[in-house]
Amino acid sequence: MPINLQGRSFLTLSDYTPAEIQYLIDLGQRFKDLKMTRTPHRYLEGKNIVLLFEKTSTRTRCSFEVAGRDLGMGVTYLDPGSSQMGKKESISDTAKVLGRFYDGIEYRGFDQRMVETLAEDSGVPVWNGLTDEFHPTQMIADMLTIQENFGYLKGINFVFMGDCRNNVSNSLLITCAKLGVNYTGCGPKELMPKQELIDKAKKFAEESGSIIRFTDDVEEGTKDADVIYTDIWVSMGEPDEVWESRINQLYPYKVNQKVIDNASEDVIFLHCLPSFHDLKTTIGEEVNEKFGDKFDLDGMEVNDEVFLGKHSKVFDQAENRMHTIKAVMFATLK
Repeated sequence: MPINLQGRSFLTLSDYTPAEIQYLIDLGQRFKDLKMTRTPHRYLEGKNIVLLFEKTSTRTRCSFEVAGRDLGMGVTYLDPGSSQMGKKESISDTAKVLGRFYDGIEYRGFDQRMVETLAEDSGVPVWNGLTDEFHPTQMIADMLTIQENFGYLKGINFVFMGDCRNNVSNSLLITCAKLGVNYTGCGPKELMPKQELIDKAKKFAEESGSIIRFTDDVEEGTKDADVIYTDIWVSMGEPDEVWESRINQLYPYKVNQKVIDNASEDVIFLHCLPSFHDLKTTIGEEVNEKFGDKFDLDGMEVNDEVFLGKHSKVFDQAENRMHTIKAVMFATLK
């Protein structure tokens, strides 16, 4: 049956069927092929999109801007200092205005309800570039990267290490459950997803054949893994005060060579970026100065050996953000 996503918003992958998600992954691959062969694909000439960013970004902003322009669209970027959204004008009113100017709206910020309101009141497709709860555009890129390396998704053994209740892990849990990818959340018991989300994922898994499990044992969790995935320990918007407790909680879950050696021979390492894999960042240096006497923080959630090693696909994954975001916009706007 043909897939038609025209006019749909992209807020969480819970809203999409496995076939629709796979369609977006495969469409992303086709757009990547066009980009690699320098084949013009300005299929959305004359359309305009606006990018609303309450949280800063490198990959998400650049992916949407380049993808939009490759498709022939006009692109407007608005940061918190460039609009009255939520300050002098309600989100609902902003949505109604922008929906009359633009063909699509991207939102990256804090509250999931914010992106939902934009979708409800704008009358145009809205794409979730990240909220505190979910990061769906990242998922299509992640799954494309896995598919590129293994040739398939169903039955892959996927392990997320670290804070298993953050927005990336939440989205990975749902996506894996939808697509028949076996998902293991490996982290401290107190940093696991909400039970409501786990229950939802398990319902999806019953249909796809995915196995969902959680463990605080690194050796058990990463045994024979095909994919090891991690994220930074403190998310954007969280206070600096949480660093100490988060390091104490998550240091045992750092991805190092021992973790990789415990996985399958062809394991790949993924990370949504940015990463503190060395001390070449301001935050990395500051955290190391405070806590480096107790922990080896030259590489926090992952060390340099793994991040830059032969199993790492993080820069392919980052590039795939652009190709798959292009797929999401094209499919919902065409």
